[in-house]
Amino acid sequence: MRLSQMLFVTLREDPAEAEIPSHKLLLRAGYIRRLASGVYAYLPLLWRVLTKISAIIRAEMETTGAQECLLPQLQPADLWRESGRWETYTKAEGIMFSLVDRRQQEMGLGPTHEEIITAIARDMVQSYRQLPLHLYQIQTKFRDEIRPRFGLMRGREFIMKDGYSFHTDEASLRQTYQQMYRSYGAILSRCGLEFRAVEADSGAIGGSGSTEFMVLAAAGEDEVLYSSDGTYAANVEKAVSLPPLAVPSGFRELTTLATPDTATIETLTQFLGCAASQIVKNVVYQVLFDGDQTVLVLVSLRGDQEVNEVKLTNELTKLAPGYGGTTVLALTVPDPAAQAAWAAKPLPLGYIGPDLEDSYIQSGRQNIAPSFVRLVDRTAADLQDFVTGANQAGYHRVGVNWGDQCPRPERLVDIRRAMAGDRACHDPEQRLQTARGIEIGHIFQLGTKYSQALGATYTSETGEELPLVMGCYGIGVSRLAQAAVEQSYDNNGIVWPMAIAPYQAIVVIPNLGELAQVEAATQLYSQLWEAGVETLLDDRNERAGVKFKDADLIGIPYRIVTGRALAEGKVEVVERASGKSENIALDAVVAWIQQRILNSLAA
Repeated sequence: MRLSQMLFVTLREDPAEAEIPSHKLLLRAGYIRRLASGVYAYLPLLWRVLTKISAIIRAEMETTGAQECLLPQLQPADLWRESGRWETYTKAEGIMFSLVDRRQQEMGLGPTHEEIITAIARDMVQSYRQLPLHLYQIQTKFRDEIRPRFGLMRGREFIMKDGYSFHTDEASLRQTYQQMYRSYGAILSRCGLEFRAVEADSGAIGGSGSTEFMVLAAAGEDEVLYSSDGTYAANVEKAVSLPPLAVPSGFRELTTLATPDTATIETLTQFLGCAASQIVKNVVYQVLFDGDQTVLVLVSLRGDQEVNEVKLTNELTKLAPGYGGTTVLALTVPDPAAQAAWAAKPLPLGYIGPDLEDSYIQSGRQNIAPSFVRLVDRTAADLQDFVTGANQAGYHRVGVNWGDQCPRPERLVDIRRAMAGDRACHDPEQRLQTARGIEIGHIFQLGTKYSQALGATYTSETGEELPLVMGCYGIGVSRLAQAAVEQSYDNNGIVWPMAIAPYQAIVVIPNLGELAQVEAATQLYSQLWEAGVETLLDDRNERAGVKFKDADLIGIPYRIVTGRALAEGKVEVVERASGKSENIALDAVVAWIQQRILNSLAA
């Protein structure tokens, strides 16, 4: 492709709306254009990148026996109601674009396709002889993000590969799950990315277990905790660890003390001269279940720890059936500056104890549970002689023990947020380390969640009708492209990995007025394409400096310049990644480039 004939416009300044390097560079280099918040056009250069990523994915899927298909983006609400996720996706998470068609039927633009694929399997899979079955697609997805940001990282329209497998039992599912674990690793390795596979929370997709594939980058939205021995890695939402040992309490007698202006752990430790690990802090949450029932939750945990609200939501979801629901729609902390609508009297925020009376909740209120759900984190369950609130503003109790002095909540849970520096569960000598990551892939063991909800069954060898066992496997194609940029760039622009670079080489003519330069460049351009090297020809009527800067900005792995070295029968070849320059004989440059590409792809 000749740049003079290409839709190619670069920017010298960073666009105002771009926040992270990869977003800035993709806009500046003419790979994408923003049309609306979270909505981007993929321009010719980026489309070549996306095509290469998709080809790698298809090649790896082919080795697993997965079959490609294409599912509708427009999905009927009735299927989502069968699975119980319509309310979750349109209200709780609110990420589904929903609409009503001219026949007054509710529809949604697909953020994911579990319901659709399960409905197809329900209609077409009847016997164990048809299993296992693995289908996948590569297509556009839609998610109505509250705050679209970072370009293709968190957009409202994006390209994704999603796959779904069906099995007779969990053992068969685990085989495919492990196969996809290896395949996703192979995809990211072939794309030239540094990544880490981590344990993850399954979120609204559900299932018994899941793994995320994180591309490591400083601008990643996710935090990964891992052990240096390589045994453990998890998204912080899922991570477990052993907290630092609690400092023994110096309080031996149960006493209520006046502690004015100590509504925070920091001010309380300073006032009492104690460690945060000697304190049991108590946090009130207001929870709305999808059955329209509001429940007040009192969480008790050690003072030096923080609540992991993803873990808390998962624990509360288990309780949803007891309140006429299936999921959590909202989880909030009451505003300290205003009295909650459900409160019978002002809460002593900052001075609450685990035994806060239920009388703080207005009695007889419709759709409001009359008593607190009380949870205690494992970090607080074994504390002795601890400090906690006295349920009266300006007062705390010290020397408290669980039992007659303060009843311990029955529900013992792990809802603390694991942190860097914590001890690893598998080896307390190991300290967890932290890294930032961009979630690119996520695989799930769904089990029978969707097949049972939608009635998708098969007939076993014994004639028994059983629910299909399912797996789900997703990888963000457009997000992977930007993640590659976020992981590999410098002050001059993008540095594409060879496997997914839009072109492998660019031939630059410094001076169009020099006939020898034009002829050598044109000849090289043709020879490189004939040799299978994907090549751009910069034949624009621009200054040489502009062309060199643009070549660096768009990140093509090799730049070939038909400049002054032509007088010696040579051309200058610059490697984008290292910046190294070498003069190569004109008749040897094609073979030289070919070999470098082969070496790069084989690495």
